Amino acid sequence: MFDPDYEVFLAIVDAGGLSAAGRALRLSPASVSKRLARLEDRLGIRLLHRTTRRLSLTEEGALLHRDLSAVMGELKAAEDRVLGLASRPAGPLRLTAPTSFGRMYLAPCIAGFMADNPLVQMEINLSDTFVDLAEGPYDLAIRITPQPGSTLTAYRLATSPRVLCAAPAYLALHGVPESLAALSRHRLLAAEGQLPWSLTGPDGLVRQSGTSAVRTNSSEIVRELTLAGAGISLRSLWDVWQELSAGRLTRVLPAYEGSHDAAIYAVHLPRPRLPGAVEALVTHLQGWFGEARWPEL
Repeated sequence: MFDPDYEVFLAIVDAGGLSAAGRALRLSPASVSKRLARLEDRLGIRLLHRTTRRLSLTEEGALLHRDLSAVMGELKAAEDRVLGLASRPAGPLRLTAPTSFGRMYLAPCIAGFMADNPLVQMEINLSDTFVDLAEGPYDLAIRITPQPGSTLTAYRLATSPRVLCAAPAYLALHGVPESLAALSRHRLLAAEGQLPWSLTGPDGLVRQSGTSAVRTNSSEIVRELTLAGAGISLRSLWDVWQELSAGRLTRVLPAYEGSHDAAIYAVHLPRPRLPGAVEALVTHLQGWFGEARWPEL
């Protein structure tokens, strides 16, 4: 039998707090706190770091949450099979993705998925911060990366070419760089951790060092600064192809582009049996991105 205190622990993590978990379970915050303390006492470990402002999982708590979530998923799948509902994706499905990509591409994609799967309860979190699926409550993540990780199950959805670009106004004022050496003398724009750039050109792979003219943790800010004429940036083609087509941006050094390793993946933690809702979403993503969503270089 599944320990009801485990259910309380899962609800606290998934809801983000004692009060929210209490509302979900129709329990008072005091009852939720008491049952959490009872579980920690019985196990002899602390599962959550608790302050007046936030809760965070301990290392042991993260492991327990991951394993219990898998158990609950299996129990739900067993119930669905017994009730004959396994062929109808249903239940909560939590997805996390990068901000710009989610806004531009996932929203129209997910709209079609929801129309086809009305029993699935979608929750979407957009963030440019790396989300560790082993520590978070998410069933699926979208990653734009050269390597999705050997500990994850990954599905390649699309390529992600990147181009150097700038606004015509910036190039008119500062000139068009004709070489990588000349590029070094221009204002470069990149979010934290994105420089140096790995570029593929006539001589193979090269690295372009530099310092961003503006310090920011936001890739969207870099995009808007580029459009506003603040400098030259390396942008994913999915992010700027419409601006390039309309002439609002111009490619710089077209013989060079971002390294060809990066691609767009859907990833999840390995599971013995994938919940129907997650499997249905992966299939929908593969079909939707199987159609060209941006031009090839």
